[in-house]
Amino acid sequence: VQLQASGGGSVQAGGSLRLSCAASGGTFSSSVFGWFRQAPGKEREFVAGIRWSRANTFYGDFVKGRFTISRDNAKNTVSLQMNSLKPEDTAVYYCAAGSSYSDTPRAYNRWGQGTQVTVSS
Repeated sequence: VQLQASGGGSVQAGGSLRLSCAASGGTFSSSVFGWFRQAPGKEREFVAGIRWSRANTFYGDFVKGRFTISRDNAKNTVSLQMNSLKPEDTAVYYCAAGSSYSDTPRAYNRWGQGTQVTVSS
């Protein structure tokens, strides 16, 4: 499975961005897709995950209803809609795929390249 992330950019606090992760080269029915982020000097942090088959979703504690993860079967994409962005959301965001319903990076064995999200105050 190959993953291609897109949609990052710069936005002011309170704004919104939508990240997309295009998946190819495999079947996804048993996969779990996740979004992680990593800010300079910090560990990679779980943002959101979704089980492809049933679209079950789970989120990092900090999200608090601001972000929504979804998947599009027809386009083989996983999206992360981010609203009410804060400066502390600034990070490189990565999409990942694995087989376990998990919020730890080591559970995911396929990673896309990162996409930068910058939120200014």
